[in-house]
Amino acid sequence: MALVEGYVIEGHVPVDAINRLLKEKPPVVGLVVEGMPIGSPGMDGPKPQHYDVLSFDRLGRLSVYARK
Repeated sequence: MALVEGYVIEGHVPVDAINRLLKEKPPVVGLVVEGMPIGSPGMDGPKPQHYDVLSFDRLGRLSVYARK
């Protein structure tokens, strides 16, 4: 887990999603990528998977922030 300008970043969240978060400053707690999908940062492999970057709020509600 990382704390970036007050936002929580959990999991293999790509840098472009973090940069967008910092630019837009939405009213969320942070971003998360569930699991360890092949193709996400640090998870190289022969068959990259599509995955979602999710935002979450203080009530634990998840929303798709980006699709990769």
